[in-house]
Amino acid sequence: MAELFGFDCYSPSEIAERVETVGVRKANLPPVPMVALGILAGGFIGLGALFATLVFSDGTLGFALGRVLAGVVFSLGLILVVIAGAELFTGNNLLVMAYVSGRISLRKLLANLSIVYVANFVGAAGLATLVALSGYARMNGESVGETAGAIALAKVNLPFAEAFLKGVLCNLLVCLAVWLAMAGRTVTDRVVAIVFPVSAFVAAGFEHSIANMYFIPLGMMLGAEVGVMDMLRNLVPVTLGNFVGGAVMVGLVYHTIYRRSHSLDDADQ
Repeated sequence: MAELFGFDCYSPSEIAERVETVGVRKANLPPVPMVALGILAGGFIGLGALFATLVFSDGTLGFALGRVLAGVVFSLGLILVVIAGAELFTGNNLLVMAYVSGRISLRKLLANLSIVYVANFVGAAGLATLVALSGYARMNGESVGETAGAIALAKVNLPFAEAFLKGVLCNLLVCLAVWLAMAGRTVTDRVVAIVFPVSAFVAAGFEHSIANMYFIPLGMMLGAEVGVMDMLRNLVPVTLGNFVGGAVMVGLVYHTIYRRSHSLDDADQ
């Protein structure tokens, strides 16, 4: 009866198999769709960041309520990526499962992550440009613009180690959100699965490299004292941390638990 009405979900071992199979498909995407979907993903995450900035700009909300609510609305970005379809660097860190299973080459893994990362930047920074020109910053008596600038400044002033560790923790939660979404059989299942992990990383102040490709350029365009080198000093440790959190702490761990025996059996044949 549960299967008939779609209330059941895939088991963890089935999720691992699905993630691996999807990874093979993603790694073999032709370049043009890969780039286009990467640009979309950067824009989608930027839309979530735009939404969250509105909440952060409201000083009447309490500390915890404001951060949790900002996290809930930021979830829009990953919901769009998963449901509408797009290629996101942080989620694609799970392609490591297909690589260690021997189903894709290292070249294809690195090519996908590199192309998608650059395309994500184009989409996120492109959206930031449109937002900066739209008058968005004047909302709420210009406090939205002030908040956007403050967010950018805070991010570029993080010490390397702190930015790295916040990147690790962020993508641990983001990839768990993707993992849980893969368990769902309906749109509702997937949306609910995404909201809580994403809300947790935003509320805790962790660092998402693709979101920062929106936040920092927007702050720059709104007059914050932030330069290109400042942006790179944030993106380098955050990106490295995101990879460790997603590829190692989620992808490799679940591969070891659920898929390693399959890889060994295939190697023996």
